[in-house]
Amino acid sequence: MDSLFDAPQENRKRFAPLADRMRPMSLDEIFGQESAVGRGTFLYQMMERDTVPSLLLFGPPGCGKTTIASVVAQMTKSRFIKLNATAGGIRDVRDVVEKAKEEMNYYGRRTIVFIDEIHRFNKGQQDVLLPYVEDGTFVLIGATTENPYFEINGPLLSRLRLIRLQALDERALTAILRRALTDPERGLGRCRYQAEEAVLKEISSFAGGDARMALNLLEQTAAMIPAGGALTAEVLRRVAGDHLSLYDKNGDYHYDIVSAFIKSMRGSDPDAALHYMARMIEGGEKPSFISRRIMICAAEDVGLADPQALQVAVAAAQAAEMVGFPEGRIPLAEAVIYICLAPKSNSAINGIDAAEADVRKKNSWTIPQYLKDAHYSGAAKLGQGIGYKYPHAYGGWVEQQYLPDELKQAVYYKPVMNGKEEELSRRWEERRHRI
Repeated sequence: MDSLFDAPQENRKRFAPLADRMRPMSLDEIFGQESAVGRGTFLYQMMERDTVPSLLLFGPPGCGKTTIASVVAQMTKSRFIKLNATAGGIRDVRDVVEKAKEEMNYYGRRTIVFIDEIHRFNKGQQDVLLPYVEDGTFVLIGATTENPYFEINGPLLSRLRLIRLQALDERALTAILRRALTDPERGLGRCRYQAEEAVLKEISSFAGGDARMALNLLEQTAAMIPAGGALTAEVLRRVAGDHLSLYDKNGDYHYDIVSAFIKSMRGSDPDAALHYMARMIEGGEKPSFISRRIMICAAEDVGLADPQALQVAVAAAQAAEMVGFPEGRIPLAEAVIYICLAPKSNSAINGIDAAEADVRKKNSWTIPQYLKDAHYSGAAKLGQGIGYKYPHAYGGWVEQQYLPDELKQAVYYKPVMNGKEEELSRRWEERRHRI
């Protein structure tokens, strides 16, 4: 016997991991994804009618993508073929196409092809799928943890029904764990383990929304105690060790945390901003990446309402780079809190955005003659620099047009009357009305 899969069916079931044994057999057994696959949903009705269309299941690890595909395999009358994009290629797809055509021609039966991690197929491989999905040679069910709008070709994505799945919450995970503890056939019910709700919630917390991880932790913890014993937090922590933060520096989840971090600073919530920064730090993010986001926020969202915020952010970035982590997190935290508590103004980014929008309209904007370079011989003969008023000769400011004639009425800088900017902008407002 070379592997577990050479063993009889009953032995495979007995030795399979708990997470595999507890995989739901129907949509009604799936917890936490009611909005996607619950009774009355599009997918549920299509499953009941055996008319499942091509789908793309998008969600974080352990949320039920493969489970839903396996339920389709059991409930549908179609032939079910599974591919993994990490190991498969164009040749495998063409083999599946031939089998699907034979299935339809000889048996009048549809074929459903499940491709796990479909985002790992490159553009060429995804293009191969397109005509067969379009003409109905097979029904495609793809599964991905990555944002499909970034990773899946537009033409293929437009032919798939997108089903968005969420990370499982504590309620769903504890229900899954409780069922695994009490199920005498597929789960641990015969061992009669005892577990308080608080322990199941702690397992859920460690799992971070991943049902597979939660069930693995439950199985490993149960293996540490005798049948009929109690699962305790102490045993769980010995098994789980330190909680590894869910953070993929190259994935979609990474960008979601960064987005939440920036929006928390912009929204003046220091508690939330520190929380998301802590998740980045625990996930192994570089100090330079975090500090760049802090500096951008200081300029974009605090801006002239408190110009010192940018100085604080730059100083924190330099300090973090010099001392490194873990101590480097302290100046970064100081800058984050300062930005959160500072008054806010987005006049700088709005101003440059508006100016760039005009500049892009054409490439031949003029420059007033008196503003042109007059430092070389012959410039005066061309009329350049003549009539320029040197502001310092007039006490630091003099009424004078600087914008091109075509844009002399343009207004790009619109001050936000908040914090320091209110004071800074008063002089400009007075002068602008005089020009």
